[in-house]
Amino acid sequence: MNNPKVHHRMFAASLIVLGLAVTCPLIAIEGPTAGQVLEGLHLTSAILGRDVAYAVYLPPGYATSTRRYPVVYLLHGYTDNESGWIQFGEIDMAADRAIASREIPPMIIVMPDGGVSWYINDSQSKVRYEDMFVQEFIPHIDATYRTRPSREFRGVSGLSMGGWGTLVYALRHPELFAACAAFSAAVWPDEEILGMKQDTWDKVVGPVLGVGLTGKDRLTPYFRKVSPLDLAKSLPEESLKKVRYYIDCGDDDFLIRGNCALHIVLSDRKIPHEFRVRDGAHAWIYWRTGIVDGLKFIGESFNR
Repeated sequence: MNNPKVHHRMFAASLIVLGLAVTCPLIAIEGPTAGQVLEGLHLTSAILGRDVAYAVYLPPGYATSTRRYPVVYLLHGYTDNESGWIQFGEIDMAADRAIASREIPPMIIVMPDGGVSWYINDSQSKVRYEDMFVQEFIPHIDATYRTRPSREFRGVSGLSMGGWGTLVYALRHPELFAACAAFSAAVWPDEEILGMKQDTWDKVVGPVLGVGLTGKDRLTPYFRKVSPLDLAKSLPEESLKKVRYYIDCGDDDFLIRGNCALHIVLSDRKIPHEFRVRDGAHAWIYWRTGIVDGLKFIGESFNR
């Protein structure tokens, strides 16, 4: 595997020699080549018994055309909300630039508020977020916007908790998604689950996996059903191969071991996937600089 860190340093060094600035912030595109961001949107969910907030990026030309577009569901991280990828990830500017340069096809990007649900039903089925997403949210988006409403033109991506959700949705619902791109995904080997501090367990994952569980009691049958690592180990190969996988985690990220373990499992089972380890940690600078590559990977599934 090529060393991304070495390439990064060589590239930075060459820029310095040329007298150019190493950092290149995104510049907003205006006019007909700019997409549109819609915020403050809500779906009234009968399954959850409450409104679910979401934001949408519509590509350039959406308002003046009648064509239908592929859609990517972009999931935020723990404690963030539907505005995270816009406010901190600058996804609208990144998508505008990538569409203009033809790196990615024009696409609708949907960003739901996942709260701290981990995008799944909790172990007691009291908060059924995954059911809401599959049974209500995707149909709502397909009915409200000019999507191409079939799995061939639908992808999912996300970071951290959203990376977990990305993998869970792709693995558990291959009939819905053609491709996924998970960044710094919350993937934990058993030893990390067993070693997680009790207050961290009870606050962060306990509400969905079981508050108060300790030691091996955390490795419940339910955990096995929603753990991306366990799903990659247990699902039939023909099911796994229905989705294209892109996995990206920084070399200094505290979640790197789980992501590497997932890569090894998929490799051992000969499941095609792309695995990236770049220089970086669990931070927005890492996700901002990687999201276009993830969307490009997903977008390749939409091309004919």
